[in-house]
Amino acid sequence: MIGDKAFEFYNDRDVNKFVQIPWEEVECVVATVVFKGKWIPRFAIQTKKNGTYQFAAKNPKQLLRAMQAYVNPKKMVRALSFFQMITRGIKGTLNKKK
Repeated sequence: MIGDKAFEFYNDRDVNKFVQIPWEEVECVVATVVFKGKWIPRFAIQTKKNGTYQFAAKNPKQLLRAMQAYVNPKKMVRALSFFQMITRGIKGTLNKKK
């Protein structure tokens, strides 16, 4: 759910499990993009104080577009691909050996 004051997530199976993240606390929104943007399986919200929360939604594209009204579009980024993560890991291990 997207509200004018916060992002709210409710579990379908257990209503008592929910998260409310005020827009002021959102540091960054990271979306996992697959097949050149045709499929977004999940997204994460990084907060200023409490860490990162990962979510999955039925219509993530619509949800992320609605978030743009409340979060600066410059703070909405794509997650690294699998190959980018592997490349960074290899470069990091090579730099440690030097």
